[in-house]
Amino acid sequence: MEDGYTSLGEYIVRREVLDESCLEIVAQKGTWSTKPTVGEQVKDMMRCSVPQLKDVLLTWIPVLSWLPKYSFRENIIGDVMSGCSVGIMHLPQGMAYALLASLRPVLGLYSSLYPVLVYFIFGTSRHISVGTFAVISIMVGSVTERLAPDSSFIVNGTNGTEIVNIAARDSYRVQIACSLTVLTGIFQILLGMVRFGFMVTYLSEPLVRGYTTASACHVCVSQLKYLFGVKPARFIGPFSLVYTLVEICRLLPHTRVPELVVSLVALTVLIVVKEINDCYRQKLPLPIPIELIVIITATIITYFCGLRSEYLIDVVGEIPNGLKAPRAPDATLFSQIVGDAFAVAIVGYAINISLGKTFALKHGYKVNSNQELVAVGLCNTIGGFFRCYAVTSSLSRSLVQESTGGKTQVAGVISSVIVLITVLKIGSLFEDLPKAVLSTIVFVNLKGMFKQFMDMPMLWKTNKVDLLVWLVTFISTILLNLDMGLAVSIGFSMLTIIFKAQLPRYSILGSVPGTELYLDIEAYKEAKEIPGIKIFRSSATINFTNADMYLESLQEKCGIDIGKMQTEKKKVEAKQRREQEKQKKREKDEAKKNKQNERKNSHNGVVLSVTDSNFTGKGQVNWAYHLDRVTADSDSDRYEVNTEDSNQGEGGKKSKGRSGTHSIILDVSMTSSVDTVVVKTLKNIFRDFGDVGMAIYLAGCQACVVEQMERANFFSESIPKSCLFVSVHDAVLHIFKKQGQEDNIFQRRIRHLDMAAGCQGNTGICCLGDQLFMIWYNETAGSTSLRLSRCVVWSV
Repeated sequence: MEDGYTSLGEYIVRREVLDESCLEIVAQKGTWSTKPTVGEQVKDMMRCSVPQLKDVLLTWIPVLSWLPKYSFRENIIGDVMSGCSVGIMHLPQGMAYALLASLRPVLGLYSSLYPVLVYFIFGTSRHISVGTFAVISIMVGSVTERLAPDSSFIVNGTNGTEIVNIAARDSYRVQIACSLTVLTGIFQILLGMVRFGFMVTYLSEPLVRGYTTASACHVCVSQLKYLFGVKPARFIGPFSLVYTLVEICRLLPHTRVPELVVSLVALTVLIVVKEINDCYRQKLPLPIPIELIVIITATIITYFCGLRSEYLIDVVGEIPNGLKAPRAPDATLFSQIVGDAFAVAIVGYAINISLGKTFALKHGYKVNSNQELVAVGLCNTIGGFFRCYAVTSSLSRSLVQESTGGKTQVAGVISSVIVLITVLKIGSLFEDLPKAVLSTIVFVNLKGMFKQFMDMPMLWKTNKVDLLVWLVTFISTILLNLDMGLAVSIGFSMLTIIFKAQLPRYSILGSVPGTELYLDIEAYKEAKEIPGIKIFRSSATINFTNADMYLESLQEKCGIDIGKMQTEKKKVEAKQRREQEKQKKREKDEAKKNKQNERKNSHNGVVLSVTDSNFTGKGQVNWAYHLDRVTADSDSDRYEVNTEDSNQGEGGKKSKGRSGTHSIILDVSMTSSVDTVVVKTLKNIFRDFGDVGMAIYLAGCQACVVEQMERANFFSESIPKSCLFVSVHDAVLHIFKKQGQEDNIFQRRIRHLDMAAGCQGNTGICCLGDQLFMIWYNETAGSTSLRLSRCVVWSV
């Protein structure tokens, strides 16, 4: 093998044509395996040594790997500033998102404390901020309201009226939320331990963005009751969002004006200042903590102006100081929330890992997907014992943590200290905070999610299948609620993958002149088909789901109808047998009359038969080349051989079931594995196409595919390894070489037979299968047919 390079970037390679058997010799293919066996892997796992123990600890507890190397000089200032900023955001968001979960605001503060400390120890991302999040909160809220509705806690009042026992209701909802959180964490830990982190890849970006956008709509509708000060009826199940929205519109005449005014004022201030933060993000050392400012201001005004007593504005209520002792969740609730817990686990992890990978790619470090799954699971499991509800990372807080100079999760510890101080000392000061203010904070923080509506025009231009996934996810989540919507969207996403595998692009490749490239003739104008050779390729791997379609497309693209050709072959073979029987009978009748001619023609000892009838004799017919029409005139001694192109029928049209193709190359370079159905399909292709005289070759087989074929007993005497080639070009060169040798042999046989027969004058040679016909003709009829007077047949 020789390689040559030119100054113009061209290269020249001289080597032999390599089929699979030659490749094994040249490349020295081995049967060894560097992958340890299952037994060796088990022994390695059970083996205990100091280095191995250290690796396990550093893998499962990442803080041990980076905290000893922490650089105070480079990181501490940025982490402190970032932690303070994020901690200030945790306070209003924690209390506001707790309302989404239908829980008391203090539980949002707990959820912003314990999980952050756990993630500091077990997490691998340096920039994400773990804590409460709107989508997870609304999913938890749907469960707590379903299992603990207000109607289950109605008691009789002092004056005979029915009132809701809020204390009992809130207490039971806390139990439900904690049980859901612990079960969610258990799911995440188990999936992480079995290395199931790759499952998030099945949640495509359009699916996640469509789901979070629909969840934002659910969040928005759930907060309208605080904005307008109304109390709509609660709906569950499909179309609950629509029913809730209709109910709120029905109650609009009963809007409480004081709460609406408070909401509008807070909303206006939040929007204006947040826009200022966005516009002057590069100039401001820290973003203005407008959420905290609004909370403090609203609490002070409500307390000193007596808004709670005079205008009956709904406020947060009691916020106990101090931390609660851990409490085990109610395991009896697990059977009722197992489906919801799994949905929360998947969605929470998908949001967490997507944000983690985004920041890791930006700052040049790696995030371990399986360890992230374990870390989030531990955050939820441990947090569930301390009255926390399910958490994940927040985009808004993570962006603040990264943009304000945060370098490590030390920023998370600083933010936890701020939340801890609030819970221990100053939490009770926010008891007069209006719930309408918290709802406006939720509304403003949904801005980023609502911007995802702009995905639609972008997806329309780039990928309409992804747009369809986005729309189906959004609509199903809006109409069917969060849990059913997620299931439907994942199912639809799987269907798109199946349809893509079921409907690949099949193409015929042509050669680009002067190169070894073979490209789709429909996509490239300069790619031309090689006469007599069809090169067929599928854009997807071949498996049991598309094997039948692969065979159908092969026949369609190559213009070959195997069934029809086999039927014609059987008919002509039957006709040949009948003609042979007639020939034998006719030979007996004419034996006496033609004794002198037989002696003369048998003088050289090579003639098997001399006849004025149809072309008959022993041998097989190559139906890839068979003549369109062989007709005999029983009343005369003349025979007509029509030599029209076998691809053309009457009027020059292509005749279905007939082809001028003698070789077919299947480019299987896109196939990464084969199953038993594919092996059987390929065997049938070799058999059926071989029966009609077509040679089949495979090109570009990967080593793993060849090994699977060997295990499936694909190779045999009829299908040797020599029919597999390294590339399409190798297969084409092999066909050219083979055809050239056959032509030389054919020419030598013609010269030999011409000399043996002693033929002179107007003679011609015709080949049909493995029979040679020496023809004496006395007239030419047109340019494509011969009028024959005598025919001598040799079986070769």
